[in-house]
Amino acid sequence: MEKKRFYVSVQARSILEGQGDAAYEFEIDASEEDIDRLKAMFDEIEAFEQDGWYRSHVPFVPYHNDQANDGYDYYLKEVYMLLYETGTEETKRHLSTMMDGFATMGQPEA
Repeated sequence: MEKKRFYVSVQARSILEGQGDAAYEFEIDASEEDIDRLKAMFDEIEAFEQDGWYRSHVPFVPYHNDQANDGYDYYLKEVYMLLYETGTEETKRHLSTMMDGFATMGQPEA
């Protein structure tokens, strides 16, 4: 499959073809199939985010029993894995540093 350069903002859930079209965090080289998968994951994140908003108004549901948060977290991780798989070398380096940070979160400094 032919791959093209895209510019992705996870925060804005946008996938751009033009580098100067809007702000972005990551550059990827992806096929149309990859982009379709990424769009579907962004749609899932949006749905779980809306569910989480409604759930947030029900204070007696603990976070660790919250399917909306679990779904949101799952798809966000899937997005970052796909971005790593399709990312440029710079994107892969950046995501690697993010993942290192996630691995040490909450641990005391040496």
